[in-house]
Amino acid sequence: MRKNKAETEQTIQNLINIARQHFTARGYAAASLEEIVKEAGLTRGAVYHHFHNKKGLFLAVFEAVQKEVGDYVEAAAAKRKDSWDQLIGGCQAFLEGAVESHNQRILLIDGPAVLGWDTFRKMDEKYSMSSLREQLQHMQEQGLIKPVSIEALTHCLSGAMNEAVLWIANHLDRKENVIEEAMTVLRHLLEGMRKEQG
Repeated sequence: MRKNKAETEQTIQNLINIARQHFTARGYAAASLEEIVKEAGLTRGAVYHHFHNKKGLFLAVFEAVQKEVGDYVEAAAAKRKDSWDQLIGGCQAFLEGAVESHNQRILLIDGPAVLGWDTFRKMDEKYSMSSLREQLQHMQEQGLIKPVSIEALTHCLSGAMNEAVLWIANHLDRKENVIEEAMTVLRHLLEGMRKEQG
């Protein structure tokens, strides 16, 4: 008898969760597809059916991590009332979320290497940059940001934060300090974009 849709989705989610643990602990190259499917109680055929191959499974895991970080950023920004505070809070949440130990290897190391730059950027666009662009656009419409290209500003700010995350990941022995150092710089950069009122 064929599985219903809910069971199939649960099987896929379970496989992604188990694969995420393996990719986090061992890295993409060392993670064994055999061990992943064995732990999930499935066969390699199930992986090929749902994800085509190990790389396809990794892409699903990477996308899940990107969505999780994106949701974390949205939630942090939503706690603030002021648009500037929302932007700053969202930037800080991105730095914090991306360098979490269970996200680092997948997002920062294996993501670009395994998926390639184009796919990595498409995922970044979908889960991070779109929210950032929306916030900046809203702020410009409110007269809070100078009349510059929002597309250019989004890419510049996103690039700065991605680079900051890589830097923070190399200094995790003093994580809180380096996040605050990066945020101080980001605040100064963003202040330069603030439109003078009155």
